[in-house]
Amino acid sequence: MNLKNFILVSAMGLLMSCVNRQPENAKNRPNIVFIMTDDHATQAISCYGSDLNKTPHIDRMADQGMRFANAFVTNSISAPSRAVALTGKYSHLNGIKDNHDVFDSTQVTFPKLLRANGYETAIVGKWHLKSRPSGFDYWNVLPGQGLYYNPEFIKMGKDTVYEGYVTDITTDLALEWLEKRNSDKPFMMMIHHKAPHRNWMPDTNYLDKYDERQFPKPASFYDDYEGREHMKDQKLTIAEHMDIAWDFKVPCDTCPIKKVNRIPRNAYPVVLNRMTPQQRQAWEEGYVEEIKKFYSTDFTPEERTDWNFQRYMEDYLRTIISVDNSIGKINQYLEKHGLAENTLVIYTSDQGFFLGEHGIFDKRYMYEESLRTPLIMKYPGKIKKGLVNEAMVQNIDFAPTFLDVAGVEIPGAMQGRSLTPLFRVPDLESWRDAVYYRFYANGWGVPKHHGVRTENFKLIHFETDPNSWELYNLKEDPHELNNLYGEPEYREKIRELKDKMEALEDKYQIPEEKQDNKNEN
Repeated sequence: MNLKNFILVSAMGLLMSCVNRQPENAKNRPNIVFIMTDDHATQAISCYGSDLNKTPHIDRMADQGMRFANAFVTNSISAPSRAVALTGKYSHLNGIKDNHDVFDSTQVTFPKLLRANGYETAIVGKWHLKSRPSGFDYWNVLPGQGLYYNPEFIKMGKDTVYEGYVTDITTDLALEWLEKRNSDKPFMMMIHHKAPHRNWMPDTNYLDKYDERQFPKPASFYDDYEGREHMKDQKLTIAEHMDIAWDFKVPCDTCPIKKVNRIPRNAYPVVLNRMTPQQRQAWEEGYVEEIKKFYSTDFTPEERTDWNFQRYMEDYLRTIISVDNSIGKINQYLEKHGLAENTLVIYTSDQGFFLGEHGIFDKRYMYEESLRTPLIMKYPGKIKKGLVNEAMVQNIDFAPTFLDVAGVEIPGAMQGRSLTPLFRVPDLESWRDAVYYRFYANGWGVPKHHGVRTENFKLIHFETDPNSWELYNLKEDPHELNNLYGEPEYREKIRELKDKMEALEDKYQIPEEKQDNKNEN
């Protein structure tokens, strides 16, 4: 038997071992709606304290359920985060370390286990794992990153183009499936949005939103990267590494543009040409003033950086309006059809995002804005309303939680923990006291790195030449500007954190060759 067949047989054996006998009242088991966006920063959610925008429908979910204040990812990049959520395993075990890897669809995932235990399963929206979705009765997903306007979807293997805006289309497709589902079965639906992923193309209804707003820059916007030399090589700065057409929506066919981050010159015209005449007219009218200001202003370098930041924030936040509206529509449907009381609804993002912190955009780094992700769960009668949970949770916990809620045995190979013990009055003393992170992609000038975060400290090891370490006291330095590594008074804390890191690497079966420089101080 070759290796591929062995893996397939082993996976099927494990899958069948987790199949429970169906109870007579199987259809009364809880439904699960798993809503996930792409790159939604907690800084852009009002219930997380945002002063940038309002997200009333997400806030309402938090009021009706639980907001997790310390939810983190294991690897802050899209495809790996999605694979972690599906499998409950770290990247080195599920096989997806960066966006170039192809997901092995033969491995055990929570949708497969739910389906084998009587659930009807579906996914609509972003998949981004290269292989075909498996474990679903219905799937209708975007190819690759997907497009904002008139996007292509792959409906059960067949290419389909829908006219409209991608967030609205994803929502409508999800509601359409809910209408047609088998009502004799409990269901699990994944609604995974493209927004607010780059290049942040808003619905034409919101192109004027925030026009009069002057967004405040984060406290660390003008970070000089002292003590963090590797940061000087990254290509994620708002000042220098955003594309005038792709990111800021300013046509620029002849002006000199430094090509950065692999954005081809024709990328923006291609997406514009997908629009209907009505969409294109509204789009061009919406950006008249922005284009005019760009070409009529003799910017100083500081003024140009500020213009870049304001344009970035406007469009990023505009796309979130549609996301928030979608969450409102989904919850309204559940309430209207008597499903809300018996449905766990989760809202999260595949990771956080930088909104100017350290002067950058994007994610990847283990710094707080990228490591942290929003997480809100609503489950009437099971989750006490309005709770804010301080436990340190991660996206490896999603799959075990869904299985636990459904009464399905959690495979021992899953590395996360069910969050159900935290649903009411959580005992934080028995919960984890640290989270482990590892980034593999080594792109855009961001080096491979790994680290450990506790309640008040963070230790990061960057695999640069030479290797570098960073230590932050998060309580005293929440913006992570002062690298304390090497300071004599923190020698004992560094030793403690390295021991914690090594213990977590053993626990999560990180390959031995990656566990280097543990004794370097």
